[in-house]
Amino acid sequence: MNDPERFRAEVAAWLAENLTGEFAALRGLGGPGREHEAFDARLAWERRLAAAGWTCVGWPPAFGGRGLSLAEQVIFHEEYAASGAPARVNHLGEHLLGPTLIALGTPEQRRRFLPRIVAVEELWCQGYSEPGAGSDLAAVSTSAVRTGDEWVITGQKVWTSLAHVADWCFVLARTEAGSKRSRGLSYLLVPLRQDGVTVRPIRQLTGTAEFNEVFFDGARTPAAMVVGEPGDGWRVAMATLGFERGVSTLGQQIGFRRELAGIVAEARRTGTIADPALREELRRAAIGLRVLRAHAVRTLDDRPGPEVAVGKLLWARWHRRLGELAVAARGARSLVADPDLDQWQRLFLFSRADTLYGGSDEIERTIIAERVLGLPRQARG
Repeated sequence: MNDPERFRAEVAAWLAENLTGEFAALRGLGGPGREHEAFDARLAWERRLAAAGWTCVGWPPAFGGRGLSLAEQVIFHEEYAASGAPARVNHLGEHLLGPTLIALGTPEQRRRFLPRIVAVEELWCQGYSEPGAGSDLAAVSTSAVRTGDEWVITGQKVWTSLAHVADWCFVLARTEAGSKRSRGLSYLLVPLRQDGVTVRPIRQLTGTAEFNEVFFDGARTPAAMVVGEPGDGWRVAMATLGFERGVSTLGQQIGFRRELAGIVAEARRTGTIADPALREELRRAAIGLRVLRAHAVRTLDDRPGPEVAVGKLLWARWHRRLGELAVAARGARSLVADPDLDQWQRLFLFSRADTLYGGSDEIERTIIAERVLGLPRQARG
C-alpha cells in the first residue's frame, strides 16, 4: 500500500458522502440480535456499496473484487465501523462462501455465483448445525442422494442465520450411506426458494428471530452444485470456517469499542460509575479490547488456520462479559423492560450466546489443544 492515510481518507470521505439522504437513518442499525432493523433499507445500502466497488474488497480483481492488501482491508473495515454505517447483510456470501469458491470451486461455480455475491443480488446462509450436531459438526445426519443429474436432500438444519431472507444455502450433508463422522460428507449449494424447503424462524430471548430451522424434504440441487469432490465436504467446510475469522473482525472490534463507550456513558448517567468494582471492571474491559486487537492484527494472514480459534475464544468471552457490565451500569432499571427491551438489555441477552454460536468455548479449546498445542486428540465415538 503506497499511502495508507490517503486510502483511509478516501474510504472515510466516500462513507460520509453516501451515508446521507435515505441512508442517513441507517447509522448504527443491524448486527447480531438486531438483524431485523431496517433490513430492506440495509440491503439497498449494500447494493449502493456494490455499485461503487466497495463489496468483496479483498477478493482478486479477476473475481470482481478490489484486490486490497490486508492492511487496506483493515482500514476499510475500521472506517466502515467508525462511520456508524449499518451492519452488512451479505456477510455469509462475501466472507464465507465467496472465498471458499475462489479457493475450491469450479470455474462454472465461480462464474455462476461470484458476480451475484459482489452485486448483492443473491443472499446466502450456512447449513451446518443440526439438532444433534451443533458444535460437533462431524455428527451431521442430513443426507443427500445422487438421483440422475441431481442431489436430493433430506434432513434438518438449525440456528441458520438469516435463512428467512436467503436465496441459497451452502449445506454440509452426508452423501455416503453408512459413513461416520467427517467421512462421506459433501458440501452442496442448494437453492432455498423451492418446494421441499421449509424455513421456520426461531424466536429468541430478545424477541427477534434472525435464526431459523430449515427443513429439507426432498429438496433438489443440480449434481454440479457440489464444491470439491463428493465425500470431500469436511475439508471444504473447514476451509469455510477458516475464512469466517477474517479481517472483518477488526471492524467488529470498532463496534465493541462503541458499545463499551456507551456503557461507560450509561454508568455516568445512572451514577453506578461511583462503584469502584464496576470502574475496575470497565478498565479491564478496555484493556481486554486492546488485547483483542493485538491478537487479531498478529494473526492476520492469507492462510487461515486453527489459530483463529484463539480469537473466537477471546472475543466471545469478552463480549459476553460486556453484556453483563451493560446491565450493571444501568442498575436496577435493567431488570424491567418498559415497554420493550432497551439496547443494553438486548446486548446482555444476546451476548449470552456468544460463547456458543460459531463454535462453543469447549470446542474452541479442543481445537487449540489438538491443532495448535499438539496435545493428544480427545477420544471420540
